[in-house]
Amino acid sequence: MIKLGNEAEIVIAHKLMQEAFEEYRFLEVPSSAINEPVDSLRNSFRNGSEKFILCYIDGNPLGSLRFKTKGQTLYFSRVSVPPYARGRGIAKSMLSWLEDYTKKEGIHKLQCKVRSSLTHNVLLYQSIGYTVTEEEMVTNPDKFPVSIVVMEKLLEQ
Repeated sequence: MIKLGNEAEIVIAHKLMQEAFEEYRFLEVPSSAINEPVDSLRNSFRNGSEKFILCYIDGNPLGSLRFKTKGQTLYFSRVSVPPYARGRGIAKSMLSWLEDYTKKEGIHKLQCKVRSSLTHNVLLYQSIGYTVTEEEMVTNPDKFPVSIVVMEKLLEQ
């Protein structure tokens, strides 16, 4: 079951993100998700700037992602599936749910940013119809430069 998260579930989404991004702790530039406090999610949820979804299987939360609307684009981030839950299609299921949600909201473009060096993530998005539209160098919240690609998917109207 995939559903919009509520305020009581913020700690669950944060825990899933921490577990999923732990493997990026020892990259040359570690993921800023590792140091992101739960209050960051709570504040963006409370002020309405960001929503999140959770994927439950047999009552267990095994995936989450965050999203927000920017004009006519739905931007998502922090797609989180911990290592022990991978290989079940959870990320693809969440992204499919997000596409349906996006269409219902009258939005027809999804976008995310992916580290260029994480080719398996880039390939995952490409396998479900996303294309690289830009390459850029950004400064992450921990003030480190990171090479990323912007990926987009246009939905049929």
